[in-house]
Amino acid sequence: MPLPYEIQQVRLPNGLRVVINPDPLVPLVAVNLWVGVGSRHEHPGRTGFAHLFEHLMFQGSANVAEGEHFAALMAQGARLNATTSFDRTNYFETVPTGALELALWLEADRHGNLLPALTQENFDNQRDVVKEEKRQRYDNVPYGTWMAELCALVFPPGHPYSHVPIGSMADLESSCLEDAHAFYTAHYRPSNTVLTLAGDVTVDKAADLAATYFGHLTDPDPALISTHTDSPPLPPIASPIRSCIHADVPHERLYIAFRLPREDTSRAYLGATLALDALGGLGMSRLDMKLVRDTALANSVSVSWMGLTENTSLGFITVQLEEGTDPAHVEDIICAELEALGTHGPTEDELTSSNAFAEYGWLSTLAGLTERADALNHYATLHGDATGAAHFLDRLALITSEDVTAAARHWLNPPHRAVLHYIPRARTQGQPGKEQA
Repeated sequence: MPLPYEIQQVRLPNGLRVVINPDPLVPLVAVNLWVGVGSRHEHPGRTGFAHLFEHLMFQGSANVAEGEHFAALMAQGARLNATTSFDRTNYFETVPTGALELALWLEADRHGNLLPALTQENFDNQRDVVKEEKRQRYDNVPYGTWMAELCALVFPPGHPYSHVPIGSMADLESSCLEDAHAFYTAHYRPSNTVLTLAGDVTVDKAADLAATYFGHLTDPDPALISTHTDSPPLPPIASPIRSCIHADVPHERLYIAFRLPREDTSRAYLGATLALDALGGLGMSRLDMKLVRDTALANSVSVSWMGLTENTSLGFITVQLEEGTDPAHVEDIICAELEALGTHGPTEDELTSSNAFAEYGWLSTLAGLTERADALNHYATLHGDATGAAHFLDRLALITSEDVTAAARHWLNPPHRAVLHYIPRARTQGQPGKEQA
């Protein structure tokens, strides 16, 4: 039975899709825009551009001076931000109902009229800001490069997911203003954007406001629109691959990663996520018991996955080792549990707990307007139908023990692993910074 949210979807004549979720419980409206461009759409030599452009979108537009977007909305008590991922870029604010039209006007101006304000000075300033962000958040913090290293290990060179959204310093340095203008024209267009409104607004009012503020925007000449052909699905990794990094980190750490099927509603994808939860996502999970509680070989174990839409996703196990622990022994224990799960499947308690954990997480996400609008936009942009958010728990309930077992056996089989191993540099003075096998 789907969750009882009213979800309406309309498409404006210019191609902009609008998702509306009326909820008058509190006098707030979440305004959420997803643009169908992320780091996977970047051209070789221009990595990091989708994220750089997210910054440029806050530097003013044709009718809004630099800094006024934030200032005008903050003055109304709004919460706002933006993020860039592999598959999309999103811009969002949650505003008092009375500020809804202001938010829509501001968003429409930058989504349709940014180029007059996209100057060389703004471009240079924000490129420097992003480069400094890369230094502070990724390059010069413990384990800060783990995602970039893991993606380069799991995905073949040149694959759209082989680089991360922050990009490379060399590519950022070589980018130019002309690239930015072309990027905006190619990707920031009505037919590549979804606007979601969730909260204190009726369906008719929301549709009218969307048409009023966004209806005049137009797509560029088709010759200027960027095209992207999806890569074919990748099979599981053929044999174990690993990379050892000697770095200034406080603890030895293992990341053990696997290719997964694309994020969708299939039993294979959902079964793989439940298998990972059974391994390390629950309070009394297999790896937590084997590595932390019973043996003190590690001080923490966690699992996660990135659902990606270009035919291949990523799942991984993270283990922080206690000092003196043999990482090979830990890896052997993990492989044994992976084999056991792929052979015998989850216990009834594990399947029940994994489902309950996923249900709690999803309901918590949908409880807040900001998060719900983002979830609706996720399904609308990446899967073509916002109502998928209301049916997620129904699909999850159909996943059986056999589905989890099959997913573990096929996708989480030990030979299919990629291992990223961080070693504190203080223990390996004189060792090279990186070794790969």
